[in-house]
Amino acid sequence: MSSAVPLPAAADLYNDIEPDTGRRLGWRDNLPGLMVAALATMAASFVSDHYGAPLTLMALLIGLALNFLSADKRMAPGLGFASRTLLRWGIVLVGARITLEQILALGWPSLLAVAVILLLTMMAGVVVAKAAGFDAAFGTLAGGAVAICGASAALALATTLGEKRASQAQLALVLVGISAASAAAMFFYPLIAHVMRFSDNQAGFMLGASIHDVAQALGAGYSFSERAGQVAAIVKLTRVALLAPVLALVALFFPGEGSGKAKAALVPWFVLGFFALAGVNSTGIIPAVIGKGAQTLATAFLACAVAATGIRAPMGSLLETGPRPLLVILASSLTALVLALAAAWLLLG
Repeated sequence: MSSAVPLPAAADLYNDIEPDTGRRLGWRDNLPGLMVAALATMAASFVSDHYGAPLTLMALLIGLALNFLSADKRMAPGLGFASRTLLRWGIVLVGARITLEQILALGWPSLLAVAVILLLTMMAGVVVAKAAGFDAAFGTLAGGAVAICGASAALALATTLGEKRASQAQLALVLVGISAASAAAMFFYPLIAHVMRFSDNQAGFMLGASIHDVAQALGAGYSFSERAGQVAAIVKLTRVALLAPVLALVALFFPGEGSGKAKAALVPWFVLGFFALAGVNSTGIIPAVIGKGAQTLATAFLACAVAATGIRAPMGSLLETGPRPLLVILASSLTALVLALAAAWLLLG
């Protein structure tokens, strides 16, 4: 995508926000950013081990404290690798902790509630966007990014809508707002779950059904408890899997401009890998030592991805945006949170 408006870096699951450097990046290009992300993760692990603080929360806070390093262009390739590739593989390895029995234990009402929350969140985005003076396309872009999977959904939706309906400037605003909102949600939403005295299943459902990006949803879940992290992974990846049918609906309501490639989007490979590994784990053929190793590696990958996401968060860009576009994201986020809280309370209480 070429545009005069630079897109801010974010934890992009589909590798769409990587800047065009004009050359193929090698492993040496990844070293500076990867080393910083790894050191931040080790520091977070030290704090977590010595003070009993959640690892992923510490990784996020340390990453945000190192946010100034994102101005160094040498860091971009490695931080991007950590926040995308390590995140994807961490998600797949989480499947080694989960069985199909645990997925089915959530029940079809809970999984149906995920779809209802997604649709109502998108509708809230459209309604608030119109009230704020924007059109339905911008509301669909912002509301859909909140409802599904953050930056990745925003990019896919923008391609489907077409640039005349969703400009590069609007896309940049949504990416900035989503990144900030998701980071804030990872910090505050687990606190809400504690205040509500939610069980692990309730907390995991609420966090997985309401937090924007995958890294933050899983990070928040595991900061609450191991079981809450597992439930959050199931619920969040169910939302991600709904991206393809949502794009088909958007193409139906906004015909004529979008990209056919976006309309034909498939379920991401890491989502399929997660459920496939959970299926294999359900058979009991994975030895305990391998399962434990996969769990340790998944924890390390996710913590490193969260730290890199914190470092890459475009905090400075927020000062350049007006409040109205962010209000649409805020309203959609609150809608998703309230609905997720209600569903967790009613269905899993």
